[in-house]
Amino acid sequence: MRVLGIETSCDETGAAIYDSEKGLLAHTLYSQVDMHAEYGGVVPELASRDHIRKIIPLVHAVITQAELTSADIDGVAYTVGPGLAGALLVGATVGRSLAFAWNVPALGVHHMEGHLLAPMLEPDPPEFPFVALLVSGGHTQLIKVTSMGNYEILGESLDDAVGEAFDKTAKMLGLGYPGGAALAKLAEQGNPERFHFPRPMVDRPGLDFSFSGLKTFAVNTAAAHELDEQTRADIACAFQIAVVETLIIKCRRALRLTGLKRLVVAGGVGANRMLREHLAEAMGKEGAIVYFPRHEFCTDNGAMIAYVGCQRLLAGEQSDLAVRVFPRWDLEDYSLRNPT
Repeated sequence: MRVLGIETSCDETGAAIYDSEKGLLAHTLYSQVDMHAEYGGVVPELASRDHIRKIIPLVHAVITQAELTSADIDGVAYTVGPGLAGALLVGATVGRSLAFAWNVPALGVHHMEGHLLAPMLEPDPPEFPFVALLVSGGHTQLIKVTSMGNYEILGESLDDAVGEAFDKTAKMLGLGYPGGAALAKLAEQGNPERFHFPRPMVDRPGLDFSFSGLKTFAVNTAAAHELDEQTRADIACAFQIAVVETLIIKCRRALRLTGLKRLVVAGGVGANRMLREHLAEAMGKEGAIVYFPRHEFCTDNGAMIAYVGCQRLLAGEQSDLAVRVFPRWDLEDYSLRNPT
């Protein structure tokens, strides 16, 4: 089965084609980062309008890249939530319309399930069951994954997601938007011994996270010092170390709690080099294997939507003719008919 996947949940327009026998055939992505950088964050109305401009050309491009025609597509999958309502509606409307025009089944996909299963696109994918650390601009969650569609949230952020905390701290340091990658680069020049930031919520049981206080600690540290280039780098370094060590502590707890030895890391923050290196080392000491998607599949992309859509369509699932989107949607309730 060949499935066209469409992703338009926020500020990146993605399209891809996944073949159930041959794997990923083609994928393409357009980022709106430069447009939103002027405003210091994503402007929903601008995001929606840009998705409208880009989605059809990207679909044509990915079909051409795969050396196929529309007659070769057996199904269409598109993100229906969570995300920005207007942006989701663009992808869902186009995806459902194409499926109707091509007379093939369509399926709305959960965006976070796409991230969760992105490592399945790699040559050596993880086997079920595993623990997943989902870290992005909007989510920080530890999830027990027993099988596809069988998810148990073990812990999550009570306030800012880790990616959001990265971006807000970066903005405070004058690094612009999006700031996560810029902060990580600046941190490489920092002195790790100068500042010590707290590791939030590691002194209490459980697997929940909280990064709002850590962000505030960074703001207060900056206010108490003259912000020359070295001080900015030292603050970035201390902040990143605190985040990485907090995530490592919670991942270790999750593996011990579940007794599992496989950890999947997904979402945009999963591209952070320090997190990858330190987490792999720490989990290795636990006798566990860590799986990461390639960098280009850490952020939003159409490939992960095409993959999930293909698996669910093969299992007999499909959406009706109605176009529905769910800006807020709990991953544990993955049924499209009864979203929370």
